[in-house]
Amino acid sequence: MKMGEIEDGEADHITADIQGQKCALVCESLHGTTNDKDYGPRMSALFKNPVCKVYRFQTVDSKWMLVREQMAESTLSFTIPKQLITLHIQEDSRRIQELKDLGELSPHWDNLRREVITRYDQVIRSYQENLEELDKLTGPSFKPSCSKAQKYLEFIPINLHTQRMRVTCPRKTDAFYDIITVGAPAAHFQGFKSGGLQRLLGRYENEKKSYSTAYQCIYYSPEQTARARDVLGTLSELQPLIGSLADRLLHAAQQRCAHALRDTLKSLAEKTEQFVHALKDELVKSALLALHAARPGYVSKTQTQTPPLQTRAPQMPSHPGQTVTEPDAVVCNNVAGEQTPTKAEPPPPAGPLERQDSIPHHKEYDEEEWDRVWANVAKSLNCVIALVDKLQEQDNNNQESTPDQALADVITSHNPTGEWREQLSPLVASLKECVTEVGDRAQKSMTFVLLQEAVCSIPQGLFLQQRRDVVFSQALSALACGFVMRLYAGLEDKGFLQQLHLVGLVAQFESLLSTYSEEIGMLEDMETGISDLHRVTFRITEAKSDDPADLQPVVSGRRDHYTVEVPLPQQSFQMIPPELREGKPLQVYPVLFNVGINEQQTIAERFGDISLQERINQRNFEILDGYFKTLSDKVPSECLPCFQTQMDVKELLETLGQNVVTKKRKNVEILWLAGTICRRLNGIRFTSCKSAKDRTSMSVTLEQCALLRDEHQLNKDYFIRALDCMRREGCRIENVQKNIKCRKYAFNILQLMAFPKCYRPPEGTYGKVDS
Repeated sequence: MKMGEIEDGEADHITADIQGQKCALVCESLHGTTNDKDYGPRMSALFKNPVCKVYRFQTVDSKWMLVREQMAESTLSFTIPKQLITLHIQEDSRRIQELKDLGELSPHWDNLRREVITRYDQVIRSYQENLEELDKLTGPSFKPSCSKAQKYLEFIPINLHTQRMRVTCPRKTDAFYDIITVGAPAAHFQGFKSGGLQRLLGRYENEKKSYSTAYQCIYYSPEQTARARDVLGTLSELQPLIGSLADRLLHAAQQRCAHALRDTLKSLAEKTEQFVHALKDELVKSALLALHAARPGYVSKTQTQTPPLQTRAPQMPSHPGQTVTEPDAVVCNNVAGEQTPTKAEPPPPAGPLERQDSIPHHKEYDEEEWDRVWANVAKSLNCVIALVDKLQEQDNNNQESTPDQALADVITSHNPTGEWREQLSPLVASLKECVTEVGDRAQKSMTFVLLQEAVCSIPQGLFLQQRRDVVFSQALSALACGFVMRLYAGLEDKGFLQQLHLVGLVAQFESLLSTYSEEIGMLEDMETGISDLHRVTFRITEAKSDDPADLQPVVSGRRDHYTVEVPLPQQSFQMIPPELREGKPLQVYPVLFNVGINEQQTIAERFGDISLQERINQRNFEILDGYFKTLSDKVPSECLPCFQTQMDVKELLETLGQNVVTKKRKNVEILWLAGTICRRLNGIRFTSCKSAKDRTSMSVTLEQCALLRDEHQLNKDYFIRALDCMRREGCRIENVQKNIKCRKYAFNILQLMAFPKCYRPPEGTYGKVDS
């Protein structure tokens, strides 16, 4: 072996003696450059300061395998949190502006609004200070475990590293196995005296009901407030898009381009249908009434003898050319845009509608008015569709009835340029005005819902939101790092790319936290943070250049949904399927499995409560099982990787399902099974403990040696020696050195006695140190 060719950095040959045997570590390189076979120059912008170790182990047939272990930091540890903080500042600033745009409120509600705005301002200032401090940082691309409780670093994941093991065997192609190690996503600066997010959020919802009474608010459930945010997000996305499509429609009409007119009308109809559907919600209607009641001079509606008429929702057209068939629908028959309603009431929106105040002030509130205004959007769209169909039909008839030699003259004389636009303009203007009016009313009503939620949560709601932001930032940084690493590794795997765009990937988080003392609060934070990752989708884009700055993932969106765009170099981008090049949103299915292994878990199992761990494992098993069923329906089994182990994924899942309901102390088989299933499903593997340093190192090295034994025929006599060698001289002890400037795992004798045997480090590698 020419070891100098394996790594560009300095190579030192190790001959440490372990129980009379030479250590299998034959080469190491610290702080070298990334190797082309592992990360490659394309990823040097994302992965920094690699540490490499190379081992030689004997197989069962007396051959030798070469094992390369490489660990690296990721720039995403800082770039993702900084983008998220910026997005939070922008979102909260928009929320303040929306609250101000609510208009005049009664003194009671105006005072509450001022208080909520003050709280938002405080959060924004705090986030701006965090961002300013992060911008000053230089040096390593990771946050060491000793800094986990620092305020200005609270958004940064703890000790985030990638680790890849590449195996070279005689007469076999190389195989590699990736894992992301990261400290448990949790709010360490804020502490865990009152528990973590899962417990705090449950308590907060109960308290919010009593606060709603005290502040004279309507109590909205988490589902309703989430729905209000969804509506606001949909409005901000669709309303400007509809306006843009309407303008494009007029431009196509002016150019008399039938193809462009038809395509633009189809898009306009689709987006308008989505817009109307999003607002078909009783929450919007009830919130409008609540907002009216919060206006100065509110007058309740007098009761009438006759029950109010119910306005039926208009049926949206399934395609351009189909109009609504409701009794009160408007059908446009005249080419010039004159409208002949089938009924006298309600009047058709013939042109720009006369705008009314968003909410009537100082008068009785008509609860049916919203239904009429909302229905006018669909009616206006139908008028546009009907007129476009009429114009195109007339144009076709003219072309069929006119000799070819005179066709140009007829078009010039009877259909001058711009005539189509002139006829469409009043109806398009009417549609845009209807959309604007409905959007304005819906935005104010949903903003008022969120105002009431903020009022009820003033004591601790924004504090909890900050905690959730912190935990989510750490979790998303790890997920983005894992997704990028997995994507680059699978660029030449057609089966993987097919799975990616048809179903998505599973992201399996392994946790070794105990369910006792402060670690139960960490686990409660982590559970919420990992669950919140279901709000994230990924998109693959083409990088502007190969410059490192252009290869950084970009985060966009708001708290209820984020998109991470992953730029690929042009050559790589051309390799992926068209569905991925077109920017299809890619799903990730996060799952979390936890088994505590230390002495605190021993106390929890004998004298405490492990129900949190049991619930997490059972719930996430159901998610994993559901993902596999979806995958089996949509992706051929040939797309999945091949392994030497005979048991198929279905059997592994059945065994995992049995284990998560079995009462067994420190059942680490749950972790082994979940990790194996993840790899068999092309998933992304993560391992965590409090700091991703000591217990994580034991887990990672154990998994690596188990893979060498099960997949590459590592000689059984070498298993323990290989395991001890990796723990004594491998990348993980270097991780400990980077974090605490000491080459010892932070375990004491009591902890080691509590560990399952396979998680214990070799003699001389542990001691009492500050972790």
